[in-house]
Formats: sequence, C-alpha cells, structure tokens
Amino acid sequence: MTEKAPEAFRTIGEVSKELSIQPHVLRYWEEQFPMLRPVKRAGGRRLYRPEDVELLRTIDRLVHREGFTLRGAKKWLQSRDKVELTPEPDSQRSGDPQLLDDLIALRAQLARALA
Repeated sequence: MTEKAPEAFRTIGEVSKELSIQPHVLRYWEEQFPMLRPVKRAGGRRLYRPEDVELLRTIDRLVHREGFTLRGAKKWLQSRDKVELTPEPDSQRSGDPQLLDDLIALRAQLARALA
C-alpha cells in the first residue's frame, strides 16, 4: 500500500492511527477548539487537512506532554494572532533529557497557576 502525499486529506481513522489518539477524542476536540475545523463530506465524514493534523499534534503536545488543561490549551492557542505550528525538536538536538523534563514540568506548573 502506498503512503499518502503530505498534502493529502486524511480520514479520522488515518489521523487517529497516525497520532495515536482515539477518534472520539478527536471529535471531542473539534467541539472544544473552534479553530479545528476538518472538512465534512456528505454523511458527516471528516477529512482532515495537513494544517488540521498539525493543530491536533500541537493540542496533543500541550495537553499530554506539557500538562495544559483543555481550557488552558484553548486559551494558549487563541492568544496567538496566528497559530505557529512547529514540529517538535529532534531528540538529538534536545540536549539534556532531565533538563528538558524539568522545564516541561515547570511550564505545566506555571500553566496551571495561570489558568
């Protein structure tokens, strides 16, 4: 089976598998994050654009790695004039893993304090 082109639209099943996020979670996030709007075809079938997939990666990172609540992640994303979606740094360039873990924990702590 050939792999889809990076600019191709993806189904909810494909996105779910690619990001390891259950489809019901993706549908729930659509309700919580107004900027996440996949194309809906006849019968309600969702097609995610590449920018939707990158936004989902960012939401996943904020919520599951950086400790944001959904509300906090939504505020963080809305506070940007333009959501800057950048890929995560290569693990080889991330430096000391313990320092990175400490910084992520500190950021999550600050996010909770400000929420």
